[in-house]
Amino acid sequence: MGTMDKGGIVIGLVIVALVIRGQLRTRPVHAKGPVIVLGVLGVLGIAACAFGVASVVKYHPLGAATIALTAASLAIAAGFGAARARTVRVWRAPEGQALRQGTVATMVLWLVSVAVHIGMDRWIDHTTGVGLLGFSTLYLCLAVTLAVQNLFVRRRAAAVV
Repeated sequence: MGTMDKGGIVIGLVIVALVIRGQLRTRPVHAKGPVIVLGVLGVLGIAACAFGVASVVKYHPLGAATIALTAASLAIAAGFGAARARTVRVWRAPEGQALRQGTVATMVLWLVSVAVHIGMDRWIDHTTGVGLLGFSTLYLCLAVTLAVQNLFVRRRAAAVV
């Protein structure tokens, strides 16, 4: 593993740690969610995936298994987002504002989802034999999982009277 690979892993782990830390704090539920964060993660994710694909296709075309596993990785990220949303405490403050706070179960699901993502990354990269496509999906998976989680938390908050 090269220095660039290690640097990318460290950055990815720092981002995941910051996301988990933020999940455990009591925060207001915003009507539109974290649009800027999701936008940045989405743009980074698309760019990283483009570089990941380029790192593979310069040696051979993407295979069906690689494409299917990459799509499955995004679907799994969405599933974990939906599951985590159910573990987040949502309540109305006396002032009327909806609040949210992750629980121990939220944190555990985050850690499990990271482990599953790492496994999927390795599986994707095994199917390609070259390049870093698997690891390059991290930011896009984070964008998907956070978007789904926030969508469901916002729905729950709207239902809290």
